[in-house]
Amino acid sequence: MLYQVLEVIEQANGSVSLAELSQQLQIEPGALEGMIAFWVRKGRLKEATIAGCGGGSRGCICGAYPNGCIFSAAGPRVITLASPDP
Repeated sequence: MLYQVLEVIEQANGSVSLAELSQQLQIEPGALEGMIAFWVRKGRLKEATIAGCGGGSRGCICGAYPNGCIFSAAGPRVITLASPDP
């Protein structure tokens, strides 16, 4: 199953969200967490979080908070292949 996770991400040609990966492989997100963490430790994958608010949309009040946008970590987690070391 570990290699299936890696294979699906390789075939995505970019990035894939944890939700998409969970749905495609029919694996609970909690179980995927450990598999993804394994590949991150091995240097094959990396994770990122897409910001939930760009701060530029109409009605955005992110500038009102001194420590930045309170919604910045609210976006989905995205898994991508790690770039190979030169």
